[in-house]
Amino acid sequence: MQITRSSINTVKGPADWFTGDVYIDAVAAAPEPSRVSANLVHFMPGARTHWHRHPLSQTIFVTEGIGLCQRRGGPVEVIRPGDRVLFEADEEHWHGAAPNRLMVHLAINEADADHDVVHWLTPVTDEEYAAAPVTA
Repeated sequence: MQITRSSINTVKGPADWFTGDVYIDAVAAAPEPSRVSANLVHFMPGARTHWHRHPLSQTIFVTEGIGLCQRRGGPVEVIRPGDRVLFEADEEHWHGAAPNRLMVHLAINEADADHDVVHWLTPVTDEEYAAAPVTA
């Protein structure tokens, strides 16, 4: 058994991964042979990831606020607390907060010696982000 006390440091999400203010708390990163990691990600209003893909898929679970997500070629979807989104392996996508609301999600990822956790791509443009439906 290993207990990690709540003195975990929150880190600011890097500008080459995110647009806007994003803060990340590591939740789980078990040693090998485990392949799973999890992060609690806090998006301030309007903040979002860049386009990216996960070779072994990604699941996000919304815990707070109102968010948006989109897979390449699909519509922008509104996500709310309790929603679980599975992005298939290598599916290009982005996710983040609605323009006027913060959003927090738990991001669950897999990686191994042959697969990175994520491949970062280009920023989501303001035009792509503006295609989101109006949120309540």
